Amino acid sequence: MLEALTGSGLAASAGLNAYIPLLTMGLLARYTDAINLPSGWQWLSNGWVVAILALLLAVEVVADKIPVVDHVNDIVQTVVRPTAGGLAFGAGSSSETVTVSDPGAFFGSHQWVPVAAGVVIALCVHGVKAASRPVVNATTAGVGAPVASTAEDFGSVVLSLLAILLPVLVLLGLALLVLGGWWVIRRRRRRKRERRPVEGVGTGRLFG
Repeated sequence: MLEALTGSGLAASAGLNAYIPLLTMGLLARYTDAINLPSGWQWLSNGWVVAILALLLAVEVVADKIPVVDHVNDIVQTVVRPTAGGLAFGAGSSSETVTVSDPGAFFGSHQWVPVAAGVVIALCVHGVKAASRPVVNATTAGVGAPVASTAEDFGSVVLSLLAILLPVLVLLGLALLVLGGWWVIRRRRRRKRERRPVEGVGTGRLFG
């Protein structure tokens, strides 16, 4: 069960920021004993891979904090984040960590299952993130974009570390993401209801 929580936490983290969970695993595997990547995933700790992930993360961090640019970035990341989520779930759930000593016992020989699960989880989290940003930008005139982005980056880092070091607490992080998704859906519905009377009045005056 801990393997599933580790993978879920890393995939959810990728939904917020594609590169943070992959970079976290790469750095911890390269410089600490907190995680031992299996042979098929040891490329994540390669120096060049770590450097490339750090560069991509820097670009992502800047782009996601600029209004309008963040929307374009979210469109591009619709492919990148689920892919990263699949990789993060696959690598994380099959790795030995401080809490997981027999990762192969949970998923058995179905190696595609964690990757597919990671894609779905990351895509759902990404969808909530992408849907919330227009709401934040509209209600704060764009001022809230860097604040929201910083909070998302922080959440991604925390989720990645919890997934590897304390996977049980991932349940709390996932619960907060569900509450965030509920808030976004409710807020968007409220904005649509507020627009309808205004649009109706405008149309009536134009043709009345």
